[in-house]
Amino acid sequence: MSGRIKAFWRIVRSLSGDDAYEQYLKHYTQHHQADAEHECQPPLSKADFFKQWQDEKWNGIKRCC
Repeated sequence: MSGRIKAFWRIVRSLSGDDAYEQYLKHYTQHHQADAEHECQPPLSKADFFKQWQDEKWNGIKRCC
């Protein structure tokens, strides 16, 4: 029963965007790790990530007409 509740909670977090920072960190570790040829920026802090997300979401014209 506990496993089903955890699975349900993961789905709810995913649909609501609550796990966005965790997904960002997972993507960062898979695709943006620095190697010998490329320099990468460190990942954003949680506060910076959500500030950037809010800025992208609310800046600009958001209407159809």
